[in-house]
Amino acid sequence: MIETGTGTCFRTTVVAVAVAATAWTALPAEEIPVASPEEVGMSSERLLEIDAVVKRHIDAGGIQGAVTVVARRGKVVHFEAYGLMDVDRGLPMEKDSIFRMASSSKPVLGVAAMMMIEEGLFDPADEVAQYLPEFAGMQVAVLKEPADEDVSPAFAAPGQAPEHRLVPAKRRITIHDLLTHTSGLGSYGLGTAVAGLPELKPEDTLATRVPQYASMPLDFQPGSQWGYSPRIGHDVVARIVEIVSGTPYDEFLRQRIFEPLGMKDTHFFLPPEKESRRVVIHGLDAKSKGWDKPGRYPSASGGLSSTAEDYLRFEQMLANGGELFGNRILSAESVARMTSNQAGDLYGGKGKQPGSGFGYAVSVLLDPVAAKSARGKGSFGWGGAFGTVSWTDPANEITAVLLVQQGSKGMSEDFENVIRAALLD
Repeated sequence: MIETGTGTCFRTTVVAVAVAATAWTALPAEEIPVASPEEVGMSSERLLEIDAVVKRHIDAGGIQGAVTVVARRGKVVHFEAYGLMDVDRGLPMEKDSIFRMASSSKPVLGVAAMMMIEEGLFDPADEVAQYLPEFAGMQVAVLKEPADEDVSPAFAAPGQAPEHRLVPAKRRITIHDLLTHTSGLGSYGLGTAVAGLPELKPEDTLATRVPQYASMPLDFQPGSQWGYSPRIGHDVVARIVEIVSGTPYDEFLRQRIFEPLGMKDTHFFLPPEKESRRVVIHGLDAKSKGWDKPGRYPSASGGLSSTAEDYLRFEQMLANGGELFGNRILSAESVARMTSNQAGDLYGGKGKQPGSGFGYAVSVLLDPVAAKSARGKGSFGWGGAFGTVSWTDPANEITAVLLVQQGSKGMSEDFENVIRAALLD
């Protein structure tokens, strides 16, 4: 545990895959070192403002508690827990409290995909139908009128879809489309509203559920728009990872990412002995709402639970160009590819996300001024619906993790501003 004192169709054969997996050996995981802020060019006094920021949001009722951690130049300069882990029982938040990561799970899928790309097991340009034939003949939902123009509305309420018609997709969706949210699959446009989402059953796996998504009309023509697929797109990629690697997705992550990085508290299916460390979301009975429904479905889109320390390890690996503790997860070139803008002007088009782009499973900061962001140019990361967020800022040599379980407005921005103000060089 880190402690700090800052204020409390295969491209290769299955045999080749097996040989590669056998040859790979993890070195023992170590601890990320701790330093005083001044040792790495930061101000202790200014970093203490994180305490004030978090407590202000707690006092305002936006969040019940938080865990925050900041590292610079590979050394931890701030690590604190605030507020309550369980409001009803009055249990304090702990540094090793376990949070539902929701869509913060997606960057992990990005790394898994880059590993497959790096090893030649698939290419981003590959059609999904090459691995999942069900996706070969997809259609796009468009408004019934005008009849001479195919209009794809940005949003349509499920169960309240306007009159529509289906047109053939101009091309098949690719892995690139799914990784960049430009596929039109499950992005809560007209196609999603028409089809709805298949009900998740306890016995479902990626193998049984993902092919069902092929029956859904697309929300727009592949590659024509950016539309966030919160629950589906990345799960399809995870299924392809399973197919080409010959390993269940959850096992793949454990063997190839979590164990090498020492992410000992990151799970799809939380072991019973760790349940007492899970943050209880005040005002939301997670079990009754299905967030913790027992099952076998490892959702790459949002199924992980984890801790601040584990996610710092993940971000630090990316900051180091794909390596941590002597374990290389990705090449530096693969990290650069994953974290560069792969969506053209679609993500920032029409003023929706000024100054930002989108890589493979992470957003990328292209212009901090236009984006009104305190992060440095080239920063990348993503967050989750319950308020979790983590990012890497290569320009300023920063990695940061903010874990909360309510989406308090302005919390992440305030956290970023304090970090930026604390930089001395």
